Order: sequence, then C-alpha cells, then structure tokens
Amino acid sequence: MGQAAKPVTVRQFFAPHGPLSTWHPNFEFRPGQLEMAVEVEAALNERKHLIVEAGTGTGKTLAYLVPAILSGRRVIVSTGTRNLQDQLINKDIPFLQQHLSRPLRVCSMKGRANYACRQKIYDAEKEPVLSGLEEVADFEIIRDWEKTTPTGDRAEIRALPETSTAWGKVDARRELCPGQKCPQFERCFVTAVRREAAASDIVIVNHHLFFADLAVREEEYGAILPEYAAVIFDEAHEIEDVAGQYFGISAGSYQFIDLRRDAAALARRKGFATPGLAAALESFDDRAARFFVLFENVEGRARFPTGKVFQELLAERYADLQTALQHLAACLELVQEPPEELAPIRSRLAGLSENLRLLVEKRDEAYVYWVERRGKGCFLQATPVDVSAILAERLFANLSTAVLTSATLAVSGGFGFTRKRLGLAAARTLAVQGLFDFQKQALLYVPQHLPDPRSNDFAKTAAAEIERLLDYSRGRAFVLFTSYQQMQQIHDRLAYRLEYPTLLQGTGPRGALLDEFRATPNCVLFATASFWQGVDVPGEQLSLVIIDKLPFAAPSDPVVEARIRRVREQGGDPFYDYQLPQAALALKQGFGRLIRSRSDRGVLALLDNRILKQRYGQVFFESLPAYSFTTELNDVETFFNV
Repeated sequence: MGQAAKPVTVRQFFAPHGPLSTWHPNFEFRPGQLEMAVEVEAALNERKHLIVEAGTGTGKTLAYLVPAILSGRRVIVSTGTRNLQDQLINKDIPFLQQHLSRPLRVCSMKGRANYACRQKIYDAEKEPVLSGLEEVADFEIIRDWEKTTPTGDRAEIRALPETSTAWGKVDARRELCPGQKCPQFERCFVTAVRREAAASDIVIVNHHLFFADLAVREEEYGAILPEYAAVIFDEAHEIEDVAGQYFGISAGSYQFIDLRRDAAALARRKGFATPGLAAALESFDDRAARFFVLFENVEGRARFPTGKVFQELLAERYADLQTALQHLAACLELVQEPPEELAPIRSRLAGLSENLRLLVEKRDEAYVYWVERRGKGCFLQATPVDVSAILAERLFANLSTAVLTSATLAVSGGFGFTRKRLGLAAARTLAVQGLFDFQKQALLYVPQHLPDPRSNDFAKTAAAEIERLLDYSRGRAFVLFTSYQQMQQIHDRLAYRLEYPTLLQGTGPRGALLDEFRATPNCVLFATASFWQGVDVPGEQLSLVIIDKLPFAAPSDPVVEARIRRVREQGGDPFYDYQLPQAALALKQGFGRLIRSRSDRGVLALLDNRILKQRYGQVFFESLPAYSFTTELNDVETFFNV
C-alpha cells in the first residue's frame, strides 16, 4: 500500500504535479481528463445528471472512478461490455487500490449465467444430463475448477471453449434456482457476490445486468443490485437498445425446449415422473413446435405476419399451446410433496403463458411487435417504440445522479439527439477532446469514382477498391460492412485473390477471431457492425479501417420502422431527427477502432461518396474528429509509404 494521503479534491488528484503524476509510470497531464473528472465530481456532489462525450485517449475511466470513490456514496458503474467490466476490476481498480490510503470496497457483478451453480454440478455427476464426449470433457474441466474457484465466474476458465454446451447445464441462471431453499445457498457464488455488492462502495456491472435489475426492481424481492445513490454509464451510446430489450416482452422457441427438458429432468431426478406428466410434456413440446413453425419463413427480423389465413392459423395454434401450458401446469400442481426446485418451473410456465398472451392477444401502440429467426431459434418480441419516457420515469426521476459517457454521444457538436432519445432533458453536458492528433495520425479517404452503394454494380467495384487499399496497407485491416450479405459477397470475391490471411465473422467466436487477428501479421478481418465498438487493437496490426457504406439503419427493420413512424406522427422529420444522427454516431464508432494510442497511424476509408454529394454529408463530417481528408487514392499510397 502506498503512503500518499487521500487527495482532498479531484482537481488536486489529476493536477500536473498531483498524486497521479507520481504514481503512474506513464503519466501525461491530460487537460480533458481533469476537466471531465471535475465535472463528474460536481455532478455527484450537487445531485445532478451529466452527459460527457470523451474522445479516445481522454483517460475517462479514471476520470469517473476517482470522483466516484471520493464521493463516499455507493455508485454503480455500468459498462457496455464485459471486457470493459473486466478491465476496470482487473486493471484500473487495482492501480488505485495500490496507492490510495484507505481500502477500496469494490466488486464486479455479472449476469447469473456467468456463474456456476454448485448444486447443478453436483447433480450432473449423478444424473445423465450430459450429451457426447465433448460435454463430458468440458464438464470435467468445470468440476475440477469448482473445487478451487473463489468466484465461480466462468471467465476464470481459460480452457473451456466459448461455445461449450456443458456450461449451460451447470450455470446459475434463475430458471431452476430455488433460492434460499437450495442446499448450497450459503456456499452459492451468486449469494456471495450479492453479499459483496451490499458491502461495496463501487459496484461494476454491465448494461444488460443493470437494465435487467431496473425492469424488475419494483417487484417484491425483484432487485438484483443493492441500493445505490448514483450510476455512471460508460459506453452510454448503447443504453437505448439495451433498455428496449428489458422493458419489452419476449417468448422464444428455445424457452419452451429448455422448459420441457428441465421439467422432465427434475421429474426423473426427484421421482415424480408419471405417464400422465410424460404425456403432458409431449403435448406441450408438440404444440410449441406447431406454433413456432408458423413463423418459419421469416428471415432475420420482421414484423408479425398479417393476412387472414395466417391470423386464423395463429389463433388456432395459440389456443392449442395455451391449453397445453395449462394442462402441464395442472399436472405439476398435483405433484405430492413437491421439491423446492419445482417452484421455478411453475413460475416459468406462468411467465411464458402471460408473455404469449401479451404478444398475441394484446396490441399496445406503445410497442412494436416483431419476429426474429436466429439459427434454429424463433423469437417473438414486443419492444417499446420510445424508451425515453420509461427511462425518464423509472431511472432518471428516481436517481440523484446519472453520468453518461462515451466517445460517441454528440452529433454535429450537440447533445440534443442523445437527450431526446434517452429522456434526459435536465442534464449538464460536456464534450472533451481526445489526446490524439487526428490531423497527423489519420487520413480519411472517400473515393469519388465508386457508384452509389445501392446500385447493382457497387459490390464488384467496391471489391476492386478494397483490394487496392489492402495492397497499400499490406493487409492489417478491418473491412466492416453494414450487412452480412454484403460482407459475405465481397469476402467471397476477394478471399482467394488476396495474398494476406483473411478472417470472416461467423467462422469462430468473436473473441477468438480478435485474438487470431492480433496474433497474425498482415491479417484482414471481414466483419459487420458488432465489431464497430468495444474492439481495441492498438499498434500497426490495425492500420486500415474500411467501411462499405454510411451506416443508416435499415428502414425495413421493424423497430426502426416503428420509430420512424413515431417521429413522423409527432411532427418531426424522421430522416434528420432520427436516422441521420443515429448513422453519424454509428460511423463515429466504426472509425473509432483505428486510432487507439498516440503512436497509431492509419487510414479510414469510406466507400460511400454520398457523404460528399448529399447535403446531409456535412452532419457526418461535423460529428467526426478532424482527420486529414482526401479523395485521391495516391494520397493513401503516399500515407502508407511514409
């Protein structure tokens, strides 16, 4: 433990000759970091809300962690990704703990699926729940690890494949949890992390866990997180989409499959399996399959199908499925001396029945109803068209301080779009410039000769342009696309013509692809929007980012379509009030992958010259950092030859 006294104020801490300058081996005074930290301190002390756009290199994590720690109040820090959550708990917090004069009470909480369930592990040793040699091998890894792990967090098990199906059979998800009646409750990893959180001043979570908690917080015993005085949202640009998921309604085919499997396994294990229950489970399974097959022709995300024939079939199969749900529930009610584990099964049955009723029978104009096919799964969803009123009422009105920060919150230098979408009218705002010299470090290239990206000729000509750019950069690139179809089409055109190793999103887990990219010289990764944020590859390994077109959200997407319609109904201009600012922030995120340190250099190539030809292009330029700019391919070659 260091000997430095705790600084009285944040300003002293970040000053040119303050404590941080003596502690940090690579300290460099950052005026933007100090400015942000002072504003965060003021927001916490004065019980105000704050929105901060902090450019890359600001040092924003320390700029909000230090004021939060010094505030003396319990603060939730919510991140957009588990990677950032792990960075805070494994890097930033230990650094501060090493030097501050008092111990820091900090913990990290993740969703229950990240933790092992001891009871499930013990049961799996006795019951035939594992399938195949791979699951058996993975389970042996998990079983040995459980004996020594202090946290039960899956992230500790480096040897367990990301795609392991064995983990899903022993994790601590709520669906089968009997709570305090579990024999392992006192030794439970979830119990332990909740106790730690209740004794902590800083609790680090991710957005999904935070909004899962907020959605159930008003229910009796529903809260997941301890009571808190303030929340800091890092990567706050993701809040609207994540909040929409948790304040919506959903029912998916996998939920029915899992419920049938769990109920059957519990009946066998606890000795209440009967022919009558087996028949009820079989009928439940069959009726669910017949219901979801109605949506089998839906690809990706789409609105609920309409038409008289479909509606008649839907009504018939929905009624059959509800009957099967009720019959199964009745069979489970008849179980004599029911085990504690049966209560969660009954609760899941009731929840599925209610969600189906809301999705099929009820039509609330505040929600958009849609269907999504992912692999073999079918998911029915109802999402709030506008989460701003929900957030204003359920979050910001009940919270003394919320700090929202990200590198991408301002459009054309203003925060109006973010304020409106999130329902945060009364908030201070601050835009802090990053530490990097984008004029010297980055070149933005927009080719004028390519056709409109909506034309049939675009893929062919764009592929040729990408090949030339990759030749100049010697690979070392992300090639990012606004659609899977375009990604696959251009990858197929180029993969065998390029002399550089190529990776394609979807051919492996996201983390594994990134690790391989970092470790493979001159590598080229073809990917879509999921690689536009939360990805950090500093150094020469990533020297070129190519984006195929301006990232306007597809107006055919049911949620986007409903939000466009809502803006129009309210007298606004959907394009300028919603689609354009959303696309500007998305482009900013994509380009943010390139320059991650003061020594990085690279080219940003946007193959969509509408940014030059259309009046709205100025909004994109005003929202991006001040890169050097060219429309000449020769300038790209010169940049890489310097």
